[in-house]
Amino acid sequence: MPKLKTKRGAAKRFRLTASGAKCRHATRNHILTKRTTKNKRQLRGVGRVNESDLKSVRRQLCVE
Repeated sequence: MPKLKTKRGAAKRFRLTASGAKCRHATRNHILTKRTTKNKRQLRGVGRVNESDLKSVRRQLCVE
């Protein structure tokens, strides 16, 4: 059986950790001038992948 290929789009968006997976927040790339300071501050840091989506993310990254 051949090796499984990782979904490259998922590999650029998610990183696996020991307790799950992390990802970036959405709408954090450009056109930030219209966003409030509070909203931009809340989007800082790393987001966590929800438990209900974790199985799908792991499958796309060929971990299972």
